[in-house]
Amino acid sequence: MDVLEKIIVQTLKVAFLAGKAIMDIYNQPFTFELKPDNSPLTIADQKAHNIISEGLKDSGLPILSEEGSQIDFDVRKSWKQYWLIDPLDGTKEFIKKNGDFTVNIAIISDSQPIFGVVYAPVPGLIYWGSKSGSFRLAVSRLDETDFENFQSIQILAERLPCVSKPEVYTVLGSKSHMNLETESFISNLQKLHPHLSFVSRGSSLKFCTLAEGGADIYPRFGPTMEWDTAAGQAVAFFAGCSVNQLENGLPVTYNKPSLLNPFFVAEQKKMR
Repeated sequence: MDVLEKIIVQTLKVAFLAGKAIMDIYNQPFTFELKPDNSPLTIADQKAHNIISEGLKDSGLPILSEEGSQIDFDVRKSWKQYWLIDPLDGTKEFIKKNGDFTVNIAIISDSQPIFGVVYAPVPGLIYWGSKSGSFRLAVSRLDETDFENFQSIQILAERLPCVSKPEVYTVLGSKSHMNLETESFISNLQKLHPHLSFVSRGSSLKFCTLAEGGADIYPRFGPTMEWDTAAGQAVAFFAGCSVNQLENGLPVTYNKPSLLNPFFVAEQKKMR
């Protein structure tokens, strides 16, 4: 295996193990607490963080995780490459038990995600994107030992996009973060696409649905953090989508002094 293949194999396995631990908690009663920003935190978030951090610690790259210690920009600004992790993206969806949550793991290089893995444990689908393209794999087709073998993974994986576009123009939105700005944007789109369809998904599954070819556009005009979007952005970008800032049309960037993302629009590059 070359370097990229080793990284893919290692990260897919780590994401799968984190998802397995998350599902152990998901399938039994659990409690949650609120962090200082009023976002929820469960034991699943922390367990997944520990598994991922342990699994990637020998990679030689620093790790920035939502559930890890806060790292000042004075330290981060010298990082050429690093892991950016959301151990459980969509904790609200996890608590609601609707299945729309993911494990997000990305590598950032020079302010852009160059590799990303998104694992959705409930449907058992794992997505990844890199310079060699974006792919989707049903983990039920693998034994745990297959995560050691890149060729086994590659043979079973589907290249994205992999589904037929919907017959009508389709907009993706958040299950938990709809607001007036987004509603206004969709209303304007509807003037161009009278039969527009809206699909609500949680977590990074919106990026993955876009990468699959199952939607045309995903506008996000609410707060997100860098770890929320990096892995999904990689999957979408390497499947031929753009993820650009609303204000200036430039790609969303990473390792900023503030880890808060600007508003953005992700879309298929070949518009209807």
